[in-house]
Amino acid sequence: MRNQLAEVLSEKGIVDNAVLNAIRSIPRHLFLDSSFEDHAYQDKAFPIGADQTISQPYTVAFQTELLQVEPNHKILEIGTGSGYQTAVLLKLKARVYTIERQLELFKKTNLFFNKMGYRPKNVIFGDGYKGLPEEAPFDGIIVTAGAPFVPNPLLAQLKIGGRLVIPVGVDEQIMTLFIRKSAKEFEKKELGSFRFVPLLEDKN
Repeated sequence: MRNQLAEVLSEKGIVDNAVLNAIRSIPRHLFLDSSFEDHAYQDKAFPIGADQTISQPYTVAFQTELLQVEPNHKILEIGTGSGYQTAVLLKLKARVYTIERQLELFKKTNLFFNKMGYRPKNVIFGDGYKGLPEEAPFDGIIVTAGAPFVPNPLLAQLKIGGRLVIPVGVDEQIMTLFIRKSAKEFEKKELGSFRFVPLLEDKN
């Protein structure tokens, strides 16, 4: 079923083999509540509690591909959620720092990581809008919730050459890629519309 899912994503335009291999190898059904197990390998989003969702696999693959993750890259993930996106980044041998603002999900996913042997560098309970200045700069930052605006701290915490992948918008989001060209200069690319749960500020 994982192979079939990878095939579907490939047909939808995902070309990065490392990303497709991660999709093939990660047991997505374990990241869902058991009632959804039958649906785990469909290319769909599902609720995971605390009004949050596990993203559609295509979205996960699309965002990950945009990050251009290399082994040992330092990646900041805003919105740990179910941990599925985290697992994909870990499979690509990234050093992952991940922030979740929903306490219920933070606790649940942290336990799950321990049980499954997933080892992010740090799982943080907090406000993703602020990023993680004490660990900056990052090779890549990925935001897995819809942001009404681009938080400046996230741009500031990118390395030169680093990439921020963030869905920007209120009801519908535009997937946006920022590449840091210099201390002051960023290249911006807009890559189609998506729907995410909102990224909420200071609401724990």
